[in-house]
Amino acid sequence: MAESWTTHLGHPDGLNSMFRALDRWLVSWLTSPRRPCSVPIRHVVFTVCDHFEPLHHSDLKGALKRMANWRLKWPALARTTRDSGGEPPRHTFFYPIEQYRQDILAELAGLCAESRSEVEIHLHHHDDTPQGLRATLRQGVADLRSHGFLGADSSGLARFGFIHGNWALDHSDPRGHNCGVADELGILRSEGCFGDFTMPSAPHPTQARMVNRLYYAPDTPAPRSHDTGTPVQAGTTGELRDDRTHLLCVQGPLALNFRRRKLGLLPRIENSDLTGHNPPTLLRLGVWLAQAIHVTGRPDTLFIKLHTHGALDTNASMLLDGEYARFLNALSQASAQRRWGLWFASARELVNILHGIEDGLPNPPGELRNYAVQLPPLLER
Repeated sequence: MAESWTTHLGHPDGLNSMFRALDRWLVSWLTSPRRPCSVPIRHVVFTVCDHFEPLHHSDLKGALKRMANWRLKWPALARTTRDSGGEPPRHTFFYPIEQYRQDILAELAGLCAESRSEVEIHLHHHDDTPQGLRATLRQGVADLRSHGFLGADSSGLARFGFIHGNWALDHSDPRGHNCGVADELGILRSEGCFGDFTMPSAPHPTQARMVNRLYYAPDTPAPRSHDTGTPVQAGTTGELRDDRTHLLCVQGPLALNFRRRKLGLLPRIENSDLTGHNPPTLLRLGVWLAQAIHVTGRPDTLFIKLHTHGALDTNASMLLDGEYARFLNALSQASAQRRWGLWFASARELVNILHGIEDGLPNPPGELRNYAVQLPPLLER
């Protein structure tokens, strides 16, 4: 089951849902510490996390047609732009493991091998149990590893990034829907999750109160444990990385965009979502940069983590038929003009870069791509 679209601002109920969700994050956004203006930007790490659901509103034949479109167009697009280290754009496909189909994943493996893209775990579940969640994750890891996906740590343990379907991480939907497991963060961490990439979800009511941060959320008995946490900080939070009671949360930019207004009056929510109706632009880039998501103590390196639903036809057209490529070229030009390093990163590479900075390494981000979690076997061939 895909994320509900009825709470997005393009829907007739979107205005009401915006106000219902504002109380969860507006104060945190207004009071979040900002990057000192005196510190110039040296590096920008750019990541796109795709809630990739080829079977959404489609049968197998339609899903394979979508995969053929991606295999035809994405590798060619990825060859058109390079970052400051000469690397092509990365794309991370968070595939719903409850929808595993060998034929779809075989096509996705071919796509990733051709474009150096990566696959991580997406999961929709409802009225689940801790035991059921563990079993599903273990089967999902085994299924993805059989195709050469997922990296591993130095001990050989498979590690994965995670996005929760329908945004309801840690049983956070106030209706009690789409999860059921209030100790989800600890289970994810103990099963090998290197980071959660679900947020932001605004204007959906599952939105966490903590925004625009990279932080370790503690697992608690109550739902919504990721409402609070300890920001990742250079030189001081390394011990939480190996603490299985904490899960790293990587958030994308969330803000009110006063340069885009609804009905010419109310600011729209900037929630990092790339869609056919709201494609990436340099105007949006300015908002993303202004949120200054960084490792505390290193405000010179910013992280932009965006999301999309790239299997949906209208979004696939935006991503594959030229609009996204034009933005990536404009982004590359902007980085050259502003004299900061641009680094395209998968979700796994983003976390490796983050941990390298956390450990105080002076290396440029491009040298930290495989710092903690190794390459997936598919990309080692």
